[in-house]
Amino acid sequence: MNNKLKQIISNLGPFIGLIAVLIFFIALKPAAFLKWGTYELMFMHTAIVGMAALGMTLVIISGGIDLSVGSAIALVTVSIALLLSVNVPPAVAVLGGIASGAICGALIGGLVTKLKLSPFIVTLGMWGAVRGAAKGMANNQTVSAPESPLNNLLAILSKEQQWMLFPVGVWLTIIAAIILYVILHYTKFGRHVFAIGSNEETARLCGVRVERTKLYIYVLAGVFTGLAGLLQFSQLTMGDPTAAMGKELDVIAAVVIGGGSLTGGVGSIAGTLVGAFIMTTVATGCTKLGLENWVQQIVTGVIIIVAVVIDQLRHSKPG
Repeated sequence: MNNKLKQIISNLGPFIGLIAVLIFFIALKPAAFLKWGTYELMFMHTAIVGMAALGMTLVIISGGIDLSVGSAIALVTVSIALLLSVNVPPAVAVLGGIASGAICGALIGGLVTKLKLSPFIVTLGMWGAVRGAAKGMANNQTVSAPESPLNNLLAILSKEQQWMLFPVGVWLTIIAAIILYVILHYTKFGRHVFAIGSNEETARLCGVRVERTKLYIYVLAGVFTGLAGLLQFSQLTMGDPTAAMGKELDVIAAVVIGGGSLTGGVGSIAGTLVGAFIMTTVATGCTKLGLENWVQQIVTGVIIIVAVVIDQLRHSKPG
């Protein structure tokens, strides 16, 4: 019974944290945090980090890491803008952007599995290489794109659209989360992801094709990064090679705050989205309180450290 209770509390941890953060900011700034408009904007900002964090959840559950997410998002925005600028149909531009994210994931997965390199080192290198590629493709400037339906994915809803509750981009993130949840919990691939993160050698001995599964993980994570890049493009309405700088920290933090373990084998789709929303709530709350950006960065850093400490305590062996 005690173990079950501990498990329930552990699973509810991110939700309890979110409620505590919301109560804190509501008490300090009720005029801002008791308006639906504030939450609509928060959901929109959460969608980008949340979408990328879904892919990062896969990677972290498998025991890996990806430091190049922010750079890949920038590359995707540039790819979409360049395609639109030569009058490619929006649907094809979206596929091109997602493909660029998937290719980044495939490169990472190939280097990790074929050359047996550390994911940390590989993605640190890709962090610079992909950002450089984005700047080169954009000729070191923003890339304008013609008006298209893609610009409205994260637009504030008009009065006629209020029945939707959230913009299309937010619903896209929710649908992607549901699909990934099904993949992780009801498919053989999902079981293999958890097995690899829990104990890679044991998984291999049990017949799991570890290298192939890891490659699939990074490619799928790249697809989610591509979708995050699409949402980022929608917010910017242009391709920006400098976009999403530092976003990888927010993405990793969302997974860890949501209960994911950097040692692998543990992660939650719902927890990740809650973690992403906590990050957005803290940023919004600091802004509403008039705190400067450096204060927000300190608060975010402290939250990440606390989340990692809690993870270490949760997984430490007694005695």
